[in-house]
Amino acid sequence: MKAAALALLLLAATPSDEVTMTATSVNVAEPGTPVKIRILRWSTDQERAPIVAALNPPAAPAAPARNPNAAEAGRGRGRGRGRGGAAVAPLSPIAALTAAIGRAPTIGYIWTSDITGYSIKYAWHSPLPDGTDRIVIASDRRLGAYTDAWKAASPAQETDYTFTLIELRAGPKGLIEGKTSLTNKIAVDAEARSVALENYAGASMTLAPPPRR
Repeated sequence: MKAAALALLLLAATPSDEVTMTATSVNVAEPGTPVKIRILRWSTDQERAPIVAALNPPAAPAAPARNPNAAEAGRGRGRGRGRGGAAVAPLSPIAALTAAIGRAPTIGYIWTSDITGYSIKYAWHSPLPDGTDRIVIASDRRLGAYTDAWKAASPAQETDYTFTLIELRAGPKGLIEGKTSLTNKIAVDAEARSVALENYAGASMTLAPPPRR
């Protein structure tokens, strides 16, 4: 997939933290799809915590040592009784993250050429040393879930996430660049305490600036 710089035009940023941005798709099956992102507010620490924890669960406690004598003594007991319920396997980190994003409140919207929009369930930002602003948003649905328009130009690079994470950079003049989880893996940025793209610098692009009129 050809790398291309992405920039979005910042249209509004009110004192209430509401932000609106526009872009077009690139490096997908149907490039040039218009995109509008509207963040109504940022996620609170309480709303972010379960999403970050889902992808970075605590280590499971070590299983206790097995006593062979106790196992021998227990043989033959309980015959004729129904079996107890089988232990439920824990969710994988991605499955837990998908569920956590789905439970989060809607704090914005993403509109494309699809009939319906996409709810933003996670929105976080932080200033960077170079003066830009780092923004991460997530929707509980995958862009192009019901159309081939957002299929990657190189299908081998596609992820199988059912949600969408978008990481952006906002500059002093309102221009931002960003990439998505459609073709890039995600991880927890421990220092930022946020979910993010695993390798932002090496990630491929999915959006571009809207065409000038």
